Amino acid sequence: MQLQNWAGNITFTPDRLHTPRRVDELQHLVASTDRIRALGTGHSFNRIADTVGALVSLRDLGANIEIDATANTVTVPAGARYGEVGSVLQRQGLALHNLGSLPHISVAGACATGTHGSGVGNRCLAAAAVGIEFVRADGELVQVRPADPAYAGSVVALGALGIVTRITLAVEPTFDVRQDVFLDAPLDTVLDDLDAVLASGYSVSLFTDWSRPDVIDKIWVKSRDGEAPDGRRWGARPADVAQHPIAGEDPAAATEQFGRPGPWNARLPHFRLEFTPSSGEEQQSEYLVAHEHGADAIRAVHELDLAGVAQVAEFRTIAADGLWLSPFHERASVGLHFTWIDDDAAVHAAVSAVEQALTPFDPRPHWGKVFLAAPSAVRAHYSRLADFQSLAATHDPDRKFGNDFLERFVY
Repeated sequence: MQLQNWAGNITFTPDRLHTPRRVDELQHLVASTDRIRALGTGHSFNRIADTVGALVSLRDLGANIEIDATANTVTVPAGARYGEVGSVLQRQGLALHNLGSLPHISVAGACATGTHGSGVGNRCLAAAAVGIEFVRADGELVQVRPADPAYAGSVVALGALGIVTRITLAVEPTFDVRQDVFLDAPLDTVLDDLDAVLASGYSVSLFTDWSRPDVIDKIWVKSRDGEAPDGRRWGARPADVAQHPIAGEDPAAATEQFGRPGPWNARLPHFRLEFTPSSGEEQQSEYLVAHEHGADAIRAVHELDLAGVAQVAEFRTIAADGLWLSPFHERASVGLHFTWIDDDAAVHAAVSAVEQALTPFDPRPHWGKVFLAAPSAVRAHYSRLADFQSLAATHDPDRKFGNDFLERFVY
């Protein structure tokens, strides 16, 4: 059997793909299978989901989206996509604190890899979790809550502890967001006042494509409660036509702009759920550096010649959290995200150049993207790695959920 990830740059060859419909069916499957991993929506760009055994999809695992208005939480099936969860919450007058660029990604997959949105005060998506349920290696159903000493190691867990079945997330009252786009900001002006630029909205993204190395092509500002940003203070001009993050792509796929307020779930992502996100034919990398190094790191990659291989780069902020394997563990960060063309050789050369340029800033690679960093260098970023290794050994002593990726970077 052959399966591909969303972008088509990774081919999986599992023995079998399972699609259980009940939790007890999943428990029996896990207990009776030697090697097994969960496959989400396939939005990772490396082999983090791969296995020499069986893959299991959770899309058909029966469960409802359950709102607890008293506890201000929502419990969702692991295979649910953020776009689906957001629609349910919005109808009930509720919201999550943030969303990623794509509403198409599964909740469990995004949380497992430390996927994030943007905003100086916004932590990664996994930080909203206040409960997680998974099937461990012996088939037992495990529920973990924040009071558990190992909770901080159980959310961004890279699939190493078990097959997640449900996640409980904190919710808040719904809110509106306006999205404004500004164009052609001088690079030096932006970097000289980067903290103010990145704090100019609830969620802010800077885009560049190296067609003009001295310019930030687009500043996307998502603001809450009617706040009106003014990108002209950094030399930018308001966009007068709708924009897509990638030049030349159809802006119809992007969420609404021009400052028109709308519900959080229709503005915080860059892309609409009903459209193919981004360009589709691509690979992606991302590196997280300490917030205080953001301007210097952006300047360093801007000095590279990435035209022709980088479709676009996005720079944004993520608040620190306490999750053991989160790329933002105890470090407020600036993320440097690259959408490449789908060409292995060209991407390999570009990633090598980016990693070398970012070396002075101690970059942490995103777990689900393309990177070349040595396993020892990646492991050195995580002060609680030994605790996570012990936790994984407790739930999966024979590494049933393991694969080559985990062997190299975690175990």
